[in-house]
Amino acid sequence: MGSWSLVMKAVFLDRDGVLNDNSSGPPNLPEELRLLPGAAEAVRNLKEAGYGVFVVTNQGGVGLGYMTQEDLDLVHAKLVEEVEAVGGAFDDIAACVHKPRAGCECRKPKPGMILSLADRYGVDLAHSFMVGDRDSDIEAGQAAGVRTVYIGNPGTAPKGADYVAPTLKDAASWIIGGD
Repeated sequence: MGSWSLVMKAVFLDRDGVLNDNSSGPPNLPEELRLLPGAAEAVRNLKEAGYGVFVVTNQGGVGLGYMTQEDLDLVHAKLVEEVEAVGGAFDDIAACVHKPRAGCECRKPKPGMILSLADRYGVDLAHSFMVGDRDSDIEAGQAAGVRTVYIGNPGTAPKGADYVAPTLKDAASWIIGGD
């Protein structure tokens, strides 16, 4: 008999537009971060249901010079703090900080961030999800072999999204309910 390793089911979350409001642009400083209603509780609910929860976010503003890596780290520290305040937690946060056309493997729609986290944490991709509000999020999830949830209006959903939800809270309920 071979050795058994723990395999986790996970939910990969885009940041801007899924966890936080980006109607006036992505937050470049911690004080600009505004969580969407119910987002922190949705993360808590996913964790309580046994999912690993990861953030996978394109943050080309670092590569373009709109913000520093330190600024990004402070934004993510505030995100973690606000989610932990309601009993939620992230397993990890991955950010592609390269310029948008740098050709890297980590920038969505490529699946690099998802695959790297899955490898590092022993994630079972066949039982995992990518939740995002852009075509590139859904494409990255499809390329990684996870089910996909589009946050937004059904009329604007990318082709092939497995589910469409108006909010992360609704998406989390659907994911947990299908368990």
